[in-house]
Amino acid sequence: MKRRTLIAGALAVTTAIGAGVWFLRPVEAIPVFDSANYAENILQAARSLQQINNQIQSLQNQAVMLQNMTKNLQRLDYSSVGQLTSALQRVDALMLQAQGVTYNHATTEASFRQLYPQQYDAAITSDELVVDARNRWRTSMDGYLHTMRVQSQVVENVQADSALLEQLVNESQGAEGSLQAQQATNQLLALSTKQQLQIQNLMAAQYRAQALEQARNAEGQEQGRAAGDKFMGSGQAPYTPE
Repeated sequence: MKRRTLIAGALAVTTAIGAGVWFLRPVEAIPVFDSANYAENILQAARSLQQINNQIQSLQNQAVMLQNMTKNLQRLDYSSVGQLTSALQRVDALMLQAQGVTYNHATTEASFRQLYPQQYDAAITSDELVVDARNRWRTSMDGYLHTMRVQSQVVENVQADSALLEQLVNESQGAEGSLQAQQATNQLLALSTKQQLQIQNLMAAQYRAQALEQARNAEGQEQGRAAGDKFMGSGQAPYTPE
Protein backbone atom coordinates (compact mmCIF):
# COMPACT_ATOMS: atom_id res chain seq x y z
CA MET A 1 0.00 0.00 0.00
CA LYS A 2 2.81 2.38 0.81
CA ARG A 3 4.54 1.38 -2.38
CA ARG A 4 1.56 2.40 -4.45
CA THR A 5 1.33 5.70 -2.65
CA LEU A 6 4.99 6.45 -3.38
CA ILE A 7 4.57 5.69 -7.08
CA ALA A 8 1.54 7.94 -7.38
CA GLY A 9 3.34 10.73 -5.65
CA ALA A 10 6.32 10.41 -7.98
CA LEU A 11 4.07 10.63 -11.00
CA ALA A 12 2.41 13.72 -9.63
CA VAL A 13 5.71 15.40 -8.99
CA THR A 14 6.91 14.52 -12.50
CA THR A 15 3.76 15.98 -14.06
CA ALA A 16 4.09 19.14 -12.04
CA ILE A 17 7.71 19.55 -13.04
CA GLY A 18 6.81 19.07 -16.73
CA ALA A 19 4.05 21.61 -16.52
CA GLY A 20 6.35 24.04 -14.86
CA VAL A 21 8.94 23.58 -17.55
CA TRP A 22 6.34 24.31 -20.25
CA PHE A 23 5.30 27.50 -18.52
CA LEU A 24 8.95 28.46 -18.29
CA ARG A 25 9.50 28.31 -22.20
CA PRO A 26 10.27 31.68 -23.82
CA VAL A 27 7.53 33.52 -25.69
CA GLU A 28 9.45 33.34 -29.02
CA ALA A 29 9.30 29.52 -28.92
CA ILE A 30 5.51 29.43 -28.78
CA PRO A 31 4.00 28.99 -32.34
CA VAL A 32 1.67 31.85 -33.37
CA PHE A 33 -0.89 31.62 -36.31
CA ASP A 34 -0.53 34.65 -38.58
CA SER A 35 -3.88 34.95 -40.36
CA ALA A 36 -2.79 37.88 -42.56
CA ASN A 37 0.26 35.97 -43.84
CA TYR A 38 -1.86 32.91 -44.41
CA ALA A 39 -4.38 34.89 -46.43
CA GLU A 40 -1.60 36.48 -48.52
CA ASN A 41 -0.14 33.04 -49.27
CA ILE A 42 -3.57 31.77 -50.34
CA LEU A 43 -4.02 34.82 -52.58
CA GLN A 44 -0.61 34.32 -54.20
CA ALA A 45 -1.38 30.65 -54.78
CA ALA A 46 -4.71 31.58 -56.42
CA ARG A 47 -2.97 34.12 -58.65
CA SER A 48 -0.37 31.55 -59.67
CA LEU A 49 -3.11 29.06 -60.48
CA GLN A 50 -4.94 31.66 -62.57
CA GLN A 51 -1.74 32.42 -64.50
CA ILE A 52 -1.27 28.73 -65.20
CA ASN A 53 -4.88 28.47 -66.40
CA ASN A 54 -4.35 31.48 -68.67
CA GLN A 55 -1.23 29.91 -70.13
CA ILE A 56 -3.07 26.65 -70.74
CA GLN A 57 -5.92 28.54 -72.45
CA SER A 58 -3.41 30.44 -74.58
CA LEU A 59 -1.76 27.20 -75.66
CA GLN A 60 -5.16 25.73 -76.51
CA ASN A 61 -6.02 28.79 -78.60
CA GLN A 62 -2.71 28.50 -80.44
CA ALA A 63 -3.39 24.83 -81.11
CA VAL A 64 -6.82 25.68 -82.55
CA MET A 65 -5.26 28.44 -84.65
CA LEU A 66 -2.67 26.03 -86.04
CA GLN A 67 -5.40 23.54 -86.87
CA ASN A 68 -7.37 26.22 -88.71
CA MET A 69 -4.26 27.29 -90.57
CA THR A 70 -3.67 23.69 -91.58
CA LYS A 71 -7.24 23.43 -92.86
CA ASN A 72 -6.95 26.73 -94.71
CA LEU A 73 -3.79 25.51 -96.42
CA GLN A 74 -5.17 22.08 -97.25
CA ARG A 75 -5.49 21.57 -101.00
CA LEU A 76 -8.62 20.33 -102.73
CA ASP A 77 -8.30 16.70 -103.80
CA TYR A 78 -10.72 17.14 -106.73
CA SER A 79 -9.70 18.73 -110.04
CA SER A 80 -11.88 19.23 -113.13
CA VAL A 81 -9.15 20.77 -115.29
CA GLY A 82 -8.66 17.62 -117.35
CA GLN A 83 -12.37 17.26 -118.06
CA LEU A 84 -12.75 20.93 -119.03
CA THR A 85 -9.66 20.87 -121.24
CA SER A 86 -10.75 17.67 -122.98
CA ALA A 87 -14.18 19.13 -123.79
CA LEU A 88 -12.65 22.27 -125.31
CA GLN A 89 -10.19 20.19 -127.31
CA ARG A 90 -13.05 18.23 -128.88
CA VAL A 91 -14.72 21.48 -129.96
CA ASP A 92 -11.41 22.85 -131.27
CA ALA A 93 -10.86 19.68 -133.28
CA LEU A 94 -14.25 20.18 -134.95
CA MET A 95 -13.44 23.81 -135.72
CA LEU A 96 -10.32 22.68 -137.54
CA GLN A 97 -12.40 20.41 -139.79
CA ALA A 98 -13.94 23.36 -141.61
CA GLN A 99 -13.54 23.02 -145.39
CA GLY A 100 -13.18 25.64 -148.10
CA VAL A 101 -13.10 29.01 -146.35
CA THR A 102 -11.60 27.97 -143.02
CA TYR A 103 -10.90 29.88 -139.81
CA ASN A 104 -7.30 30.47 -140.79
CA HIS A 105 -6.86 34.22 -141.25
CA ALA A 106 -3.88 33.78 -143.55
CA THR A 107 -5.80 31.66 -146.10
CA THR A 108 -9.34 32.97 -145.71
CA GLU A 109 -9.14 35.78 -148.25
CA ALA A 110 -7.44 33.67 -150.93
CA SER A 111 -9.98 30.85 -150.56
CA PHE A 112 -12.86 33.30 -150.65
CA ARG A 113 -11.65 35.00 -153.83
CA GLN A 114 -11.22 31.64 -155.50
CA LEU A 115 -14.72 30.45 -154.67
CA TYR A 116 -16.44 33.81 -155.09
CA PRO A 117 -14.72 35.85 -157.83
CA GLN A 118 -15.92 39.41 -158.29
CA GLN A 119 -16.39 38.90 -162.02
CA TYR A 120 -15.95 36.24 -164.67
CA ASP A 121 -13.76 36.37 -167.71
CA ALA A 122 -15.60 36.49 -171.03
CA ALA A 123 -13.77 33.34 -172.13
CA ILE A 124 -15.20 31.21 -169.32
CA THR A 125 -17.20 28.23 -170.55
CA SER A 126 -20.60 27.05 -169.39
CA ASP A 127 -19.08 23.91 -167.93
CA GLU A 128 -16.71 26.00 -165.79
CA LEU A 129 -19.63 28.07 -164.54
CA VAL A 130 -21.48 24.90 -163.56
CA VAL A 131 -18.43 23.52 -161.76
CA ASP A 132 -17.93 26.77 -159.85
CA ALA A 133 -21.61 26.88 -158.85
CA ARG A 134 -21.47 23.29 -157.61
CA ASN A 135 -18.31 24.02 -155.59
CA ARG A 136 -19.99 26.97 -153.91
CA TRP A 137 -23.09 24.92 -153.16
CA ARG A 138 -20.93 22.17 -151.66
CA THR A 139 -19.06 24.76 -149.57
CA SER A 140 -22.33 26.11 -148.20
CA MET A 141 -23.56 22.62 -147.38
CA ASP A 142 -20.28 21.81 -145.67
CA GLY A 143 -20.62 25.03 -143.67
CA TYR A 144 -24.06 24.05 -142.36
CA LEU A 145 -22.91 20.49 -141.67
CA HIS A 146 -19.91 21.83 -139.79
CA THR A 147 -22.20 24.05 -137.71
CA MET A 148 -24.41 21.09 -136.83
CA ARG A 149 -21.38 19.05 -135.75
CA VAL A 150 -20.20 21.83 -133.47
CA GLN A 151 -23.72 22.19 -132.07
CA SER A 152 -23.90 18.47 -131.34
CA GLN A 153 -20.56 18.50 -129.54
CA VAL A 154 -21.50 21.55 -127.50
CA VAL A 155 -24.78 19.90 -126.46
CA GLU A 156 -22.89 16.80 -125.32
CA ASN A 157 -20.47 18.97 -123.34
CA VAL A 158 -23.32 20.84 -121.69
CA GLN A 159 -24.92 17.57 -120.63
CA ALA A 160 -21.63 16.50 -119.07
CA ASP A 161 -21.30 19.92 -117.43
CA SER A 162 -24.46 19.32 -115.41
CA ALA A 163 -22.82 16.50 -113.44
CA LEU A 164 -19.57 18.43 -113.21
CA LEU A 165 -21.36 21.51 -111.88
CA GLU A 166 -23.04 19.44 -109.16
CA GLN A 167 -19.70 17.93 -108.17
CA LEU A 168 -17.98 21.31 -107.96
CA VAL A 169 -20.81 22.79 -105.87
CA ASN A 170 -20.56 19.87 -103.45
CA GLU A 171 -16.80 20.31 -103.22
CA SER A 172 -17.24 24.03 -102.56
CA GLN A 173 -19.83 23.49 -99.84
CA GLY A 174 -17.75 20.77 -98.19
CA ALA A 175 -14.50 22.77 -98.24
CA GLU A 176 -12.72 22.70 -94.88
CA GLY A 177 -10.51 25.72 -95.41
CA SER A 178 -10.19 28.88 -97.44
CA LEU A 179 -7.76 27.29 -99.93
CA GLN A 180 -10.15 24.45 -100.74
CA ALA A 181 -13.05 26.89 -101.10
CA GLN A 182 -10.97 29.14 -103.35
CA GLN A 183 -9.86 26.23 -105.53
CA ALA A 184 -13.43 24.98 -105.87
CA THR A 185 -14.55 28.50 -106.80
CA ASN A 186 -11.77 28.77 -109.37
CA GLN A 187 -12.93 25.54 -110.97
CA LEU A 188 -16.50 26.86 -111.10
CA LEU A 189 -15.20 29.97 -112.85
CA ALA A 190 -13.22 27.77 -115.24
CA LEU A 191 -16.39 25.85 -116.06
CA SER A 192 -18.20 29.12 -116.79
CA THR A 193 -15.31 30.31 -118.99
CA LYS A 194 -15.29 27.02 -120.87
CA GLN A 195 -19.00 27.35 -121.60
CA GLN A 196 -18.50 30.88 -122.88
CA LEU A 197 -15.72 29.68 -125.18
CA GLN A 198 -18.02 26.98 -126.52
CA ILE A 199 -20.69 29.57 -127.23
CA GLN A 200 -18.15 31.70 -129.09
CA ASN A 201 -17.09 28.73 -131.23
CA LEU A 202 -20.70 27.87 -131.90
CA MET A 203 -21.48 31.44 -132.94
CA ALA A 204 -18.42 31.50 -135.20
CA ALA A 205 -19.54 28.30 -136.93
CA GLN A 206 -23.10 29.58 -137.32
CA TYR A 207 -22.03 32.97 -138.70
CA ARG A 208 -19.59 31.26 -141.04
CA ALA A 209 -22.32 29.08 -142.51
CA GLN A 210 -24.62 32.08 -142.96
CA ALA A 211 -21.84 34.12 -144.56
CA LEU A 212 -21.03 31.32 -147.00
CA GLU A 213 -24.67 31.01 -148.01
CA GLN A 214 -25.06 34.77 -148.47
CA ALA A 215 -21.87 34.84 -150.52
CA ARG A 216 -23.19 31.97 -152.67
CA ASN A 217 -26.42 33.83 -153.34
CA ALA A 218 -24.55 37.00 -154.25
CA GLU A 219 -22.16 35.10 -156.48
CA GLY A 220 -25.10 33.39 -158.16
CA GLN A 221 -26.27 36.77 -159.41
CA GLU A 222 -22.87 37.50 -160.94
CA GLN A 223 -22.75 34.05 -162.44
CA GLY A 224 -26.19 34.55 -163.96
CA ARG A 225 -25.05 37.80 -165.51
CA ALA A 226 -21.97 36.12 -166.97
CA ALA A 227 -24.03 33.24 -168.33
CA GLY A 228 -26.48 35.67 -169.90
CA ASP A 229 -23.71 37.64 -171.55
CA LYS A 230 -22.19 34.46 -172.89
CA PHE A 231 -25.55 33.34 -174.25
CA MET A 232 -26.23 36.66 -175.91
CA GLY A 233 -22.73 36.99 -177.28
CA SER A 234 -21.85 40.40 -178.74
CA GLY A 235 -25.52 41.13 -179.56
CA GLN A 236 -24.79 41.51 -183.30
CA ALA A 237 -26.00 38.86 -185.74
CA PRO A 238 -23.52 37.96 -188.48
CA TYR A 239 -24.33 39.64 -191.91
CA THR A 240 -23.94 37.62 -195.12
CA PRO A 241 -24.45 39.69 -198.29
CA GLU A 242 -26.45 38.11 -201.15
